[in-house]
Amino acid sequence: MSMPTGDARPHAADRHDLIRVHGARENNLKDVKVEIPKRRLTVFTGVSGSGKSSLVFSTIAAESQRLINETYSAFVQGFMPALARPEVDVLDGLTTAIVVDQQRMGSDPRSTVGTATDANAMLRILFSRLGEPHIGPPSAYAFNVPSVRASGAITVERGAKKAVKATFTRTGGMCPECEGRGKVSDIDLAQLYDDSRSIAEGAFTIPGWKSDSFWTTRVYAESGLLDPDKPIREFTDEEMHAFLYGEPTRVKVEGVNLTYEGLIPKIQKSFLSKDKEAMQPHIRAFVERAVTFTACPECGGTRLSAAARSSKIRGISIADACAMEIRDLAAWVRELDEPSVAPLLAALGDTLDSFVEIGLGYLALDRPAGTLSGGEAQRTKMIRHLGSSLTDVTYVFDEPTTGLHPHDIQRMNELLLRLRDKGNTVLVVEHKPEVIAIADHVVDLGPGAGAAGGDVCFEGTVEGLRDSGTVTGRHLDDRATLKETVRKPAGALEIRGATANNLRNVDVDVPLGVLCVVTGVAGSGKSSLVHGSVPAGAGVVSIDQTPIKGSRRSNPATYTGLLDPVRKAFAKANGVKPALFSANSEGACPACNGAGVVYTDLAMMAGVATTCEDCEGKRFQASVLEYRLGGRDISEVLAMSVAEAGEFFGDGEARTPAAHRVLVRLADVGLGYLTVGQPLTTLSGGERQRLKLATHMAEKGGVYVLDEPTAGLHLADVEQLLGLLDRLVDSGKSVIVVEHHQAVMAHADWIIDLGPGAGHDGGRIVFEGTPADLVAARSTLTGRHLADYVGA
Repeated sequence: MSMPTGDARPHAADRHDLIRVHGARENNLKDVKVEIPKRRLTVFTGVSGSGKSSLVFSTIAAESQRLINETYSAFVQGFMPALARPEVDVLDGLTTAIVVDQQRMGSDPRSTVGTATDANAMLRILFSRLGEPHIGPPSAYAFNVPSVRASGAITVERGAKKAVKATFTRTGGMCPECEGRGKVSDIDLAQLYDDSRSIAEGAFTIPGWKSDSFWTTRVYAESGLLDPDKPIREFTDEEMHAFLYGEPTRVKVEGVNLTYEGLIPKIQKSFLSKDKEAMQPHIRAFVERAVTFTACPECGGTRLSAAARSSKIRGISIADACAMEIRDLAAWVRELDEPSVAPLLAALGDTLDSFVEIGLGYLALDRPAGTLSGGEAQRTKMIRHLGSSLTDVTYVFDEPTTGLHPHDIQRMNELLLRLRDKGNTVLVVEHKPEVIAIADHVVDLGPGAGAAGGDVCFEGTVEGLRDSGTVTGRHLDDRATLKETVRKPAGALEIRGATANNLRNVDVDVPLGVLCVVTGVAGSGKSSLVHGSVPAGAGVVSIDQTPIKGSRRSNPATYTGLLDPVRKAFAKANGVKPALFSANSEGACPACNGAGVVYTDLAMMAGVATTCEDCEGKRFQASVLEYRLGGRDISEVLAMSVAEAGEFFGDGEARTPAAHRVLVRLADVGLGYLTVGQPLTTLSGGERQRLKLATHMAEKGGVYVLDEPTAGLHLADVEQLLGLLDRLVDSGKSVIVVEHHQAVMAHADWIIDLGPGAGHDGGRIVFEGTPADLVAARSTLTGRHLADYVGA
């Protein structure tokens, strides 16, 4: 391991100033030993999949949280998630870890920017004190509390005294029409069934509803509540109501007890209550066809009851306040001079100012939390920590600059340093050289990814990293150059009068047949322009930032569809059914149900996962492993790397073109090191993003729309991504990229820059042209930063 001279770390003899990690073996870590200085800013670097997250999140942060949980009583621990001890020999010097990650804040429509912070709670108290007319306590302004008045009685007995009855009334601010969601759903019945047919004739057109299924079609046909032979359009009003809205009723079908319920509530439970991203593509397409969501006509999308909307402070209701941009709301709060609530106004003002300070002043408190990007979600989580009085805490950040324009990265750096200077330990997983540059200490993992990673390649100062010769050190000062010649457009996508979100009636021609980069500061309107104006559908492949979902049974083979041609190839070579080669179907080991491990629940203690003794972790029945293709069994194929599997299915006895094509796409996006059967839950954010990109590359389309494809990419991998984008364009595709990375901007054929600021200060086109023209003009924030980057 290379060590720099003049290392500024605390002396190793003072163990109170170090977090010591010895023998870490989580995921791909290979007995890693590091000693991290406390009350310093340490940045962890390395290529995607090198083990950064395994060390920082799965080892250090996970053990800190587990030890804190153990301080609670066994009863309390029973209600908390059970955490297993990480695979590590020595881990001491830990302090309380606060993880500020990029996990989305959930797609629950009841969660907003305001509810995710303390801002909504303080606003509700403010309106309950100052709002006119006065309508009740803070809950009267809460859209998550039902507004139906309830009455009850409490009986109190005090010795021989007569019982005293007290009545109470509790009311909330929830809109009764949409139940606080702000939107109502409308289901297109024509997408559910063909009303010219009877149920017996196969009227249902819902994916997965087979005619012989007890749980779907047959429960309607044989319930006795409907005539299965009558065309649905001939149902009486009573029959139609029972068919669409019938209450849950117990019925028997061939002796089996089933529950009959109306088609609408059944569809809502089966499809609408699930995360769309976790659905199979054909199911997701069905939901998008069949269901539309519109603003609630009762509350206008505010989620609030009429009473809550009627109460105002200086002409502003709580709905108005939550709809303002936060920087405008902060100014309004500062104008309120009410001594009776002065401490509340000060606390609310500080919270709102923190949003502005962190670069999120363009958001509104009523913005659904699920619509925030990973970077916005992470910065929103930072709000509650900026004003915290806690010190000697370990803050753990996962790529905090994701989604940030170069102009905003400096602001983020200042916040990280501020947390450090309060006496905290700050651990940051990051690729951006601007953040690495401010580190007191750097830990570089690698040298490669997956099995080729998991070692500490360097530990020391930034200057030492530059001289270390590691992949990160060699690429730390990489700077892209402007292209000498740019491609000529083969046409244009005309956008006229775009007004989505903060766009100001934008007219712009997006060139086709070239690499077009759309940029601008966070909140300037980039995604609104691209995703809101580029027509979705045939010919357009859109890859946004929505993270892929996957259980521990999901892996690259299942997610990409690779497993289907592999199963068929095994079945054909051995003359058996394809289902045998699925660990989630007939071929699964019966002892572990194809999981490869057996999970033991220990109640309030952490559960234990042990390798299945029957299949030795291979997930399949022993009889299935006797079948071979090209000399390998199915478990051996799933244990291959993508690169190895590409060679295996590309030539020789195992040649399978359909499988080979998928593997080539995975290698093209830099995932050749991944194991084909590796659980998706073990992939890093960058790996998941590129897996999604590889999967969508199979779709036929002339226009590719990518949203920040450099997210999670190491400096050394950006060049490979640029090569992939070039290949897409050279093959005749049009590629539109929403991106902040200057290397991608410099490589573009055309740049569309939005701004000049965020929110209502943005939404305009401030530049259109080639990167060279943007650098020469230096007329925008982007242009000035790009000019500095390329050294112009």
